[in-house]
Amino acid sequence: MRLRWHKVVWLTLGVLVISGCGHYGNFPASGQSAAVAPAYHVVSRGETLYSIAWQYGLDYHRVAKWNGIAPPYTIYPGQRIYFEPENRRTAARDSASAPSAPASSPRKGHAARRVRHTSAGADQRLTWHWPTRGRIVSGFSAQSPGKKGVDIEGKLGQPIYAAAPGKVVYSGSGLLGYGKLIIIKHNDTYLSAYAHNSDLLVKEDEEVKTGEHIADMGDSGSDRVMLHFEIRRDGKPVDPLDYLPTQH
Repeated sequence: MRLRWHKVVWLTLGVLVISGCGHYGNFPASGQSAAVAPAYHVVSRGETLYSIAWQYGLDYHRVAKWNGIAPPYTIYPGQRIYFEPENRRTAARDSASAPSAPASSPRKGHAARRVRHTSAGADQRLTWHWPTRGRIVSGFSAQSPGKKGVDIEGKLGQPIYAAAPGKVVYSGSGLLGYGKLIIIKHNDTYLSAYAHNSDLLVKEDEEVKTGEHIADMGDSGSDRVMLHFEIRRDGKPVDPLDYLPTQH
């Protein structure tokens, strides 16, 4: 009797483990959360400064400044893109080679200053339009992985339109979890992304107008036909529904 009871316990645990693994493996690959930035990123063929900054949820202005890269932000395969200023990297190297010393604290009445970054175009305004029509099947959540935008359900081949005027700064399939992706720079503050397309109809450096047909809906990198649409302000994801007009 005891042996039979032990068998039941082990069979139950086995089912729970298998069920847990299956749920984890089916996690939707839709606009995955930004990866934790390492010390640096080695550029691969097809990547742009914009796509790398997007991948780690960073403002491309900062990444360019930290690496001494001026507009038009040309980068090359094999190049290292660092994610902190040069003075911090130098300080870290010096600290690693120097004997340890007690950390100094700010003097009384002189609290450490926190610098807040605001891009030059922070006050620029855009009129946003829906990139396609369809039912929203997943909304935005700043805390949840995979919900850094909205998922709009549709049909295979359904037209995808530019939500605002701008310049295409990425057109490819190099970002894990986004499938065939287009990123548009609208001004110094805002970028938008259009993921899981079946076809990309515009190339990098092309200027696009509001409502221009830029892609066709697909299921690349996803488990259903839909558009994953994101808006980022100074590199950070924001809820597109706060910017898009009410659908009628």
